[in-house]
Parts: sequence; C-alpha cells; structure tokens
Amino acid sequence: MDRILLGPLFTDRVEAGRALGERLRELSAADVLVLGLPRGGVPVAYEVAKILGAPLDVMVVRKLGLPGQEELAMGAIASGGAVVLNPEVIHGLGISDEVVSRVAELEAAELTRREHLFRQGRPSLPIAGRIVILVDDGLATGATMRAAAVAVRRLGPARLIVAIPVAEQSVCERMAREVDQVVCLENPEPFLAVGLWYRIFGQTSDEEVRNLLERARREREPGKAAPPSPTPSAPPSA
Repeated sequence: MDRILLGPLFTDRVEAGRALGERLRELSAADVLVLGLPRGGVPVAYEVAKILGAPLDVMVVRKLGLPGQEELAMGAIASGGAVVLNPEVIHGLGISDEVVSRVAELEAAELTRREHLFRQGRPSLPIAGRIVILVDDGLATGATMRAAAVAVRRLGPARLIVAIPVAEQSVCERMAREVDQVVCLENPEPFLAVGLWYRIFGQTSDEEVRNLLERARREREPGKAAPPSPTPSAPPSA
C-alpha cells in the first residue's frame, strides 16, 4: 500500500540492501544467483547476496536516451542483446527508427566496455535453472529493469525475482506481469525520484562495482581473503 512519507527511508544503499536481504532470507537455502544493475544496484545486491550466501554478478543495462534529452528514455538494452523500447516516447515524439538504431549501437558499445571493466575478463555466472534475483537501488520508470528481465529470461532461469528497496507502486505492478515475483520494501507516494528516499545517494563508481564483485567472489572461495571494503562515494554537494 502507498504511504505518504516526508523524508528518507534508508541511510544509504548498504542499509537498503541489508533490509532487502532480510526480506529475502527464506531463499538462503536455494540455488540463487544475485544480479546487480550497475552502478547503484550493485552495493544493494552485494548485501543481499551476502545475507543469502549467494554468488553475485552484474547485469549490465544501458538506457537509450533521446539525443539532446538523454534523461528521456526511448528504451533500454541489456547484456545478451536484449532490447526493450518505450513506444509511448518513440511514437509520441515521432522518433525515427534510424535515431533509435544509432543510439542503440552507441550504447551497445558502452555496454560491452562496462562488462569487461566490471568482470575483469571473468565470464558471467550461469543463469539456467537457478533462481535469479535482479536487484537495483530503486525503480523510477522501470525501463532498465525490464530490459534486464528480458535478457535473463532468454537464459532459462528457474524463477526470476525483481528486488528493490523502493519504487512507485504502478511500476511494481507493471513489472509483476513480466517476472515471477517483485519484492519491494516501500512504495512511497508521491514517488518523484529514487534518490529522495536515501539520505546518502552519491554516485557509485566503477571502482566500487569492481571491488564489490571481487570481494563477493573471494568471500565464497575458502582460504582466500576478501579485499578491504570499498569506501562509499561521498554524497553530492548541495
């Protein structure tokens, strides 16, 4: 149920991830794979994976922003070539197929670069037959998460769960029609933006993503010490 709230719900992504992990704890005995959406979803996903004792990987997704108005999403692409388009924006603004294709080509190149950067040459973890939990720090429009869900579905998971600390209720309802389960801790009203519901919502760096993936990998390998916890990015100045 929507709640009218006046202030942040979470201190930072770490606190949100721990709360989300506790909500999902019943899955700790299952064959689970946690996938974080870079960059901001990875610190949340790391905490979820740690509580569940599950491996952590990334599902790289890139928004297809309208040239000149990049915050306006024409759609999104994800690892594995999955594409989800936003027909309301494309048809409503009369955007040509050529523009969409050009932006998709540029973002595909950036997606490939980031996959190599985050995994440091390691292959992606297997998805087929596992319970896969897709995690982000929140959902605004849901476009990037929808693209991630399409990409995961193609790889044959046993079950697909979307887990987020905060989102607009209507976005969760739409997402629930495309995956097996949506777990969302809070649906504040009015929603406005994900960052409003965190006291600290600094940008997550590429280095933090790499470090968290490496730390999660080492924590699951007996006899190998995990690297020091990365220092969270400072919140942006007012």
